[in-house]
Amino acid sequence: MYTLTNIDQHHFSGPEDVYVLEAHRTAAGLATVASDQTLSLFNPARLGAGPVTSLKTGHGNVTTLRVFDAASSLVCTAGENGSVGVWDLRQGARVAQFQAAEASILSMACSANTQTIAVGTELENHVASIHLWDVRSSPSPKATYSEVHSDDVTSLGFHPSSPTLLISGSTDGLVSVHDTTIADEDELTVQTFNHNASIHDAAFLTPTEVFALSHDETFALYDVAEERTDGNATQDFGDLRKVLGCQYVANVTTKLDGSGAILGAGAQDKQNFELVFLAKTPSNAWALDHDNRVVLPGAHGGEIVRSFCFFDDEQVVFTTGEDGNVKAWRAGN
Repeated sequence: MYTLTNIDQHHFSGPEDVYVLEAHRTAAGLATVASDQTLSLFNPARLGAGPVTSLKTGHGNVTTLRVFDAASSLVCTAGENGSVGVWDLRQGARVAQFQAAEASILSMACSANTQTIAVGTELENHVASIHLWDVRSSPSPKATYSEVHSDDVTSLGFHPSSPTLLISGSTDGLVSVHDTTIADEDELTVQTFNHNASIHDAAFLTPTEVFALSHDETFALYDVAEERTDGNATQDFGDLRKVLGCQYVANVTTKLDGSGAILGAGAQDKQNFELVFLAKTPSNAWALDHDNRVVLPGAHGGEIVRSFCFFDDEQVVFTTGEDGNVKAWRAGN
């Protein structure tokens, strides 16, 4: 077990309580979105100095932030009015805004390789859709899928090395992998897995394996390889609240090299947040490494931690929470 120390923080204040929803790393610094409808950029070494840039997003309520190109510091935001904003954080300016959907956007994925933004919508008029947009010049629609899910599309992600593959998760309990080069929606889906619980997060873990995390914290792994066609979980970890002794899982961050993932698990009553590594064992099975978990004591008090991200070079972890804070954590000397 390793313990980190809170070394810096910034508090968002306003007439109403502010939730800091997400944080992501870019070359320009740490990007966050908050419930006061702001997109903010921080110098990660001077968090307490406040945002270097603070921009109003204009989505009604902002729901998601995704990095389009970390090296170029291009990020995307989306929200309840169905619009998407593309922002250049080096310039501190919005470079594009377009109406990507008629319904509220709940999820988004970006691929700089294919210049594509995918958005997933809330169920409205009995339809929950996935829209793909080309942002090469003026954004233009590439495809719309309206029959993949029967309820809110809560999670989207592109394959890390084959960006024409898209994974989606929904409150209908399904996680599906789609080949977006196929025009016919009936033929689009490569594989569907029934997690039997509303999906909070889903993504590619390796080139052929995916994870699914439900809103009631059940966690399982699935294999997209062609020889596995039954759609059953290859490993079912069950309810992580029991497995990890937590009350919720904020999100799961996969490692870019396919070597595993990091789960952020919190407990409000203990004012605690932990990072737990999912890695391969010598027997080639995946396992949660309880012994080497990283503990953030005090976390965000009795409030929920909404997200975490890493600045590996500086060995700093950043967290955001419903207490209005973004915090920096580092191992003690």
